[in-house]
Amino acid sequence: MSEDNPHSSRGSASRSWLERIANIFNAEPQDLSDLEDIISEAAMRELIDTDTKDMLQGVLDVSKMRARDIMIPRSQMATIDIEQPLSEVLPILLENNHSRYPVVNEDKDHIEGILIVKDILQYALDDKNNDWQWSNLVRPAVIIPESKKVDALLREFRQKRYHMAIVVDEYGGVSGLVTIEDILEQIVGEIEDEHDDHEDHDIKKMASRVFQVSALTPLDEFNESFGTSFDEEDADTIGGIVLHAFGHMPARGESITLGDLKFKVSKANSRRLMQLQVIQPRKSEEEGN
Repeated sequence: MSEDNPHSSRGSASRSWLERIANIFNAEPQDLSDLEDIISEAAMRELIDTDTKDMLQGVLDVSKMRARDIMIPRSQMATIDIEQPLSEVLPILLENNHSRYPVVNEDKDHIEGILIVKDILQYALDDKNNDWQWSNLVRPAVIIPESKKVDALLREFRQKRYHMAIVVDEYGGVSGLVTIEDILEQIVGEIEDEHDDHEDHDIKKMASRVFQVSALTPLDEFNESFGTSFDEEDADTIGGIVLHAFGHMPARGESITLGDLKFKVSKANSRRLMQLQVIQPRKSEEEGN
């Protein structure tokens, strides 16, 4: 009488999973649905962990995307006008904390090139240098169509060592931009940098009535700090409350008033809110004077 061997069973399952992957690649499938099923099954069998599954799924998703699917829309592009003096450019750099900015001539349909922030530092620090020219700083812009495949774009980013591309529609008008970070975030999730707010800086006072607030601030923490009573059944974070109130994904600069507080979107992308500016009313407004 034979007994079942659990180790043999697990080994058979592993071999079966590997054989199925080999068969899929040997068959050169026309779509990715079979491979997606196998990745999901591998995660369920704990042959790969959840993070690995998510990254593999992200890679498969990227292979099906076009530039239009992940671009930062035109309305949310932070740009610098080529006619702006250095004194007006520096506040834009400080407000947005990007490393690269499209430089435009009059409007966003006329892109002169890309400004890399590190290139401007030597001029910003030299008070005696008053004869600098934008033409010495602006680098050529890479222009791509909305239909550009994202996996091909990532390959070009790596091979040609550029990090930003301007996306144009079929008529040549600028419809947005894509950075290498936007693509990587599709694979590995949101990438935080040294400028992103962390948990210990969810709420930061900027002026007497103005606060910078992370959109991920827990609602109970926000209510306690501002004396509000937003319902935690509606959302877990203040960003969720604001997003629900807008009824759409707002662009940077859009504002809305909830109760006595004015909320202005100070940082967002096409997928989520990141930072909000919260403005309290003046005392005279509170007292009805």
